[in-house]
Amino acid sequence: MNTSILSELESTPYFTIEAVKQLHGENNNSVSTIRTAIYRWMKAGYILQLKNGVYMTRRFFDLHHADVNFAPAVSAILIPQSYVSLDFILQRSAILTEITYPITAITIKHTRVIENKMGTFTFRNIKEELYTGFTIMEYMGIPFAQARVSKALFDFLYLRPLYMDSRHSTYNLADDLRLNLADWSEEKQDEFASFVTMSKSKKMDQVINNLRKTIWRH
Repeated sequence: MNTSILSELESTPYFTIEAVKQLHGENNNSVSTIRTAIYRWMKAGYILQLKNGVYMTRRFFDLHHADVNFAPAVSAILIPQSYVSLDFILQRSAILTEITYPITAITIKHTRVIENKMGTFTFRNIKEELYTGFTIMEYMGIPFAQARVSKALFDFLYLRPLYMDSRHSTYNLADDLRLNLADWSEEKQDEFASFVTMSKSKKMDQVINNLRKTIWRH
């Protein structure tokens, strides 16, 4: 297969073998021929593999990888039933001060880590009743879900091991984890509280009580 085919794929965020077949007619190229071509294109650096059977042209990557919603869209391509959250959203919102640039998401599927040329994508499992608190957005025709900042904070603390029972009465959770939460509006605080109530988690009750005691004083 000629590499000129790639020019027709450069405007799309990703493609599959089936997409190449449909693009050039069912009978023009066998699956084995397309697989061989894709292998050669990957080896030559013309395309990048997102996951098994899903690819992106190097040209598209070079043009768009710095876009603010590029990584969340790739995350949605990898696991459509997910929403970006946790460290990723907290760093973007200047809640987390340490810069690690992880791409973190929540799913009701199994926890897993996917590594490719775009980076490391970590998907954390959460129970279905807590799979909420996100907004649907779109990038280059790819729908993706992004947690509201209050839900990202909830997910971050809910899934993080915390040992608060043994802490001194003056323990400040926000200071310990270097969370910039002092300027949070009452609206955000109330939304965070609603997720805590929804979770029915004793740990999260301790978390919000600590935050209200140390930084969210009205």
